[in-house]
Amino acid sequence: MRPENETILHGGYCPAEWRRLGLDPGALIDFSSNVNPFGPSPRVREALTRVPIDRHPDPEAWALREVLAGRLGVHPKNIAVGNGSSELLRLLSYAFLERGDPVLVLEPTFGEYRASAEIVGGRVIAVQASEKADFRPDLDALAERVLRERPKLAFLCNPNNPTGVYLSREQAETLVETREETLWVMDESFVSFVESGWPSVSLTERRNVAVLRSMTKDYGLAGLRLGYAVGRPEIVEALSRVKPPWSVNALAQAAGVAAIEDEEHLRRTLVLLRGEASRLKEAIARLGWRVAPSSVHFFLVEVGDGRGFRDRLARDGFWVRDGSSFGLPTHVRICARKPEENTRLLAALERMARK
Repeated sequence: MRPENETILHGGYCPAEWRRLGLDPGALIDFSSNVNPFGPSPRVREALTRVPIDRHPDPEAWALREVLAGRLGVHPKNIAVGNGSSELLRLLSYAFLERGDPVLVLEPTFGEYRASAEIVGGRVIAVQASEKADFRPDLDALAERVLRERPKLAFLCNPNNPTGVYLSREQAETLVETREETLWVMDESFVSFVESGWPSVSLTERRNVAVLRSMTKDYGLAGLRLGYAVGRPEIVEALSRVKPPWSVNALAQAAGVAAIEDEEHLRRTLVLLRGEASRLKEAIARLGWRVAPSSVHFFLVEVGDGRGFRDRLARDGFWVRDGSSFGLPTHVRICARKPEENTRLLAALERMARK
């Protein structure tokens, strides 16, 4: 559980913390951010040069929704586009929660689920996955809690951040069917990084399921902020009623279209990244640290003192994610990067292991 009153810290860009530690950001290799390290398709940069920035963006992001709809096999009216999936999390809370409504969050996980619920007065019900079970949730206990607490919203990160646990279709369907009055929000921001994912969009034919995806992670658009939700038209309409006008800028919309149209870049980089993630996990385990099983390119490593471990690596020029904000102070989260960068990190870890 995240410590009370602790500021939600996100991996990657941490200038205040770097200044505190006296670090040069330009000299750090960032293993804390779980964005595709190979970056966006070259077509994205080309598309950005053609965007007229002196005009308002399309408030409905219709061109992007049409491209997404064609790729997903749904109607554009089943898609809502947001300024990153984090905005969509807030919009879901604004649209569907009232003060005091119970909200289920399966932890450890992304801190924005709790924050999005609490900002509108939702009552968070946290269910903890056990480290002894490699952070895989007890689904029977979770279903029992749902029936007892009757949450208005339930957030499921699948695959989960930071654990990398990925629920099967059967497991997800069982949870969704536990209580039809609960709106199940399935955050699939990292599903592209799973080697053998299952098609979840069909679940959105149900009236109580919304699937979220982030284009900042797999497509490498973190600086532009872009995500989308898939759900029944009434869910999309509810989000549009509380969404600020023009929240998705023209550059992000154009980048999204260009990225989707270059599926070969995404496929090629994800194949490389999966291979590097396997290499990194195996090598770190051989050095004596416990690596939690993960279905994606990021993974938890038990190191005893997460913040101290992070700071020692930072002095060697490597930045990893301290697990404290996830309620895991004895862990760090490491995200695989390019081959030469991973090799340099392993050399630094070997030096640490010998001390």
